[in-house]
Amino acid sequence: MTAGLKTIISLSFVLAIGFLLVILSCALFKQYLPLLVVATYVLAPLPNWICGRCANPDDFGDSGGANAIVDFGRFCTGFLVIMGIALPAVLAHSEIIRIPAMIMSIIGGVLIYGTVISFGLFFQEEQEF
Repeated sequence: MTAGLKTIISLSFVLAIGFLLVILSCALFKQYLPLLVVATYVLAPLPNWICGRCANPDDFGDSGGANAIVDFGRFCTGFLVIMGIALPAVLAHSEIIRIPAMIMSIIGGVLIYGTVISFGLFFQEEQEF
């Protein structure tokens, strides 16, 4: 029980640091477009979850269509994750935001999404057959 509590506390600490970096990248340079990174990382797990629910694999029938749906969900999730990294780079390249804001936004975004993934891995429910 204490290992689960320590994991939750450490994940929440890393998540708070990620949000702090993204918010500081906006507030320090008075340009609030890097907040879009938070939206992409919050929306990123949704295609995996939705397509995983729609696939509904069972033992009877063709699972080829189900694999295609799951693969499409993974593709959309990957697209959103890469967009969360590339968006600050594109904004910095077009000189809308500064380079330090880009670096803080990317690091904060990676920490946010890494925390979401780690939470999913640590607290994944075991499937019974």
